[in-house]
Amino acid sequence: MSLLSTIVQAAEETKNALVFPAWVFPLIAAVAFIFLGLIVWSFRDVANRHSQKTGGSPASGHTTDH
Repeated sequence: MSLLSTIVQAAEETKNALVFPAWVFPLIAAVAFIFLGLIVWSFRDVANRHSQKTGGSPASGHTTDH
């Protein structure tokens, strides 16, 4: 038996089963993206909530005084 046929035969014998069924992996990804999206959504408009700390100045910090 040649080396190539031995390698091919070993490759065919080694079949690893998935930990979960194939449909579970996209489900996990979707749940993770939804969870991260909810975290980002919870921080919406945070800069405008604390305008008293900036003294009501514009967010950019630039003034029109020259």
